[in-house]
Amino acid sequence: MGGVRGGQSPPRRALARLIATLPLLLALACPALAAVGRPEDRLSDAAMEARAQEIGRELRCMVCQNQSIEDSDADLARDLRRIVRERVVAGDDASAVMRFVHARYGDFVLLRPPFNPVTALLWAMPVIALGGGLVVIVLRRRRGLAGVDPVPLTEAEQRRLAELERGGGA
Repeated sequence: MGGVRGGQSPPRRALARLIATLPLLLALACPALAAVGRPEDRLSDAAMEARAQEIGRELRCMVCQNQSIEDSDADLARDLRRIVRERVVAGDDASAVMRFVHARYGDFVLLRPPFNPVTALLWAMPVIALGGGLVVIVLRRRRGLAGVDPVPLTEAEQRRLAELERGGGA
């Protein structure tokens, strides 16, 4: 059997490559599909739907945790989207809807939690991380500049250096 390395023909290798990348393509497509949502869940009034989506982008999906309820396709996110739309239809403004959801689910449901004693460490973490990184950098530089004693040359290295200084040898 000759000619083709790897034991597979070029079309088979291409098919194997496509099959290997298919999970990645599906994973990249899922957020786009989740953002679409179900058409029957959308409000018929475009202005109200836009307000509901704006509010939904401020609320965390408690299943996905790093997505808003508008970007998630989890059942809980779908339920929260319905609650938001019901409150918007009932005439609540954005802050009333946020208070309504926050009262039931706590700080965790907010993508931008309020600053209070419970969340202070959360808000302080970027500063703490930056400060810790700077401390590490300063300590490493000081250790590097501390003047580590060089290893003395061996006799053979000293002879070779002397020879090079006299201009001899390559």
